[in-house]
Amino acid sequence: MILYLDTSSLVKLYLDEQHSPLVHEGVADAELVATCRIAYPEALSAFTRSRNAGELTGRQYETLINRFTADWPAFVSLDFDELEAGRLVRQHGMGGFDAVHLAAALLLRQTDQALEIAFSSFDDRQCAAAQAEGLAVLTG
Repeated sequence: MILYLDTSSLVKLYLDEQHSPLVHEGVADAELVATCRIAYPEALSAFTRSRNAGELTGRQYETLINRFTADWPAFVSLDFDELEAGRLVRQHGMGGFDAVHLAAALLLRQTDQALEIAFSSFDDRQCAAAQAEGLAVLTG
């Protein structure tokens, strides 16, 4: 199984948040873990917000950034189809970056219809859209 992580799920691998154990379990069970290339700057933004909010010390932040950057090549980093993302926005009423993530997962599925892909997000609208588009959803 390929597990697709949107940024909200990806961040849970590095920060101790609600549902972090579920994401860790999903990653452990997956043959491959994929995400869209936009997840890299989005995750860095989330980590920086945590530092700025005082949830991470400067040293913790630097260690986290270094670990995440070192781990990044292990993820299958996907591109996306902007027209498909636009369709998803209109059809499902979702946000732009949420649609980009779903479009990337759907692009992955287009490479081989037999691929078993589970989509992981902690946004209800995005998960509903993923299910409507025929993807299994990792939920907590």
